[in-house]
Amino acid sequence: MGDKKILCIGLVCLDIINVVDKYPEEDTDTSFIVGDFSRRGVDISSVAWQREGETPCACCVVCPPRGSRTVVLSDTNLPDVSAADFSKVDLSQYKWIHWEGRNAEEQVKMIQQVELSNNTLPQQHRITVSVEIEKTREPLYQLFHYGDVVFVSKDVAMHFGFHSAASALKGLYHRVKKGAVLICAWAEKGADAMGPDGIVVHSDAFPPEAVVDTLGAGDTFNASVIYTLSNGGGVQEALTFGCQVAGRKCGVHGYDEIVTKTE
Repeated sequence: MGDKKILCIGLVCLDIINVVDKYPEEDTDTSFIVGDFSRRGVDISSVAWQREGETPCACCVVCPPRGSRTVVLSDTNLPDVSAADFSKVDLSQYKWIHWEGRNAEEQVKMIQQVELSNNTLPQQHRITVSVEIEKTREPLYQLFHYGDVVFVSKDVAMHFGFHSAASALKGLYHRVKKGAVLICAWAEKGADAMGPDGIVVHSDAFPPEAVVDTLGAGDTFNASVIYTLSNGGGVQEALTFGCQVAGRKCGVHGYDEIVTKTE
């Protein structure tokens, strides 16, 4: 499994954060995103290219004193990935597939394709499925039952009436499938996780000296947790690493300076 990859399924959006010397010209947004992926070593060989629609774009206003942001999203007419698109993916390449909750009905069909494939494989070769339920939209809640690892957002937890990560995990765990791990990050209060043993695992947050830019902190947390778990780490290790990396991200603009470079 060491040479197998992680596949992420969701939405790619072009974020415009501040004034730059040269903004991508009209109709070059896709090339800009592809180039960005290429520079960072992200494999796009399984991308489902759409013939219709425009690249989603968000204008992000960051408040330097607090690092908070306001995002105005132009969610255009780009179609979401379908189960038909997913059926073309060579599943044998992957050890982990993560879904950002969007078109849940189609995403359930995709996950069921993975389940059928997993049923033909020994345990050690099966693909791990993770899902993120970030938005307070009723159709997304069916995804709770389909992840081996389920990320539920603070917003969704509060929508269900919970006021802490721990209470959300205890109150929502009945929605996940047997044996799953449920994870909830709670901003400056850190993150909690709970598995089938019912024990809540916690990591404190790791805030930077100064909060500079929180845009993408949640995605950074999720990615760090998945990275750790997919490489054999435990839940406590994954939570702690996720909070550390997310905290580091909040202290820098963008993502390039998350990793401290040494000469």
